[in-house]
Amino acid sequence: MVDVTTEIVIQVPIEEVSVYASNPENAAKWYTNIKSVEWKTPKPLAQGSKIAFKAQFLGRQLAYIYEVTEFVPGQKMVMKTSEGPFPMETTYSWEEIGPDTTKMTLRNRGIPSGFSKLFTPIMVTAVRRANKADLKRIKTLLEE
Repeated sequence: MVDVTTEIVIQVPIEEVSVYASNPENAAKWYTNIKSVEWKTPKPLAQGSKIAFKAQFLGRQLAYIYEVTEFVPGQKMVMKTSEGPFPMETTYSWEEIGPDTTKMTLRNRGIPSGFSKLFTPIMVTAVRRANKADLKRIKTLLEE
C-alpha cells in the first residue's frame, strides 16, 4: 500500500491557500509532475466533479481522471481516480493555525496492482519526495 502524508505551514490566510490549492486549473503551477489539466464535468468544483490530469512520474507518462468525492471549502478536498494506472486517493486538508497562517496537509494513498505492485517501496519514496517539493512550491507561490 502507498500511504504518504506530508504537510507544510504557509504564511497566508486559510481561505487563500484552500481556494488556490483546490482549483484544478492551478495544479500544473505547483505540482511538478502535472503537465495538463482538463475539466470533464462543468465548473465550479463540487462533489462529483471529474478532472483529467496528464503527468510524468518515475519516467512514465500517466493519464488519469480524478473524481472529487468530498469537498468542504476551506477545510478538505478528497479526490479518487476513476480511471488510471492504479487506484489512488488524494486528500488536501487545511488548518488555520493563526490569522495569516495555514497548515496544509497532502495525503496520497492507493493500492498498486499487477506489475506496479513490485515498485511499491520505490513509489512511496518518490511520492513523498514529490509531495514535499510540491508543497514547497505552493508555499513559495502563495507567499510571494
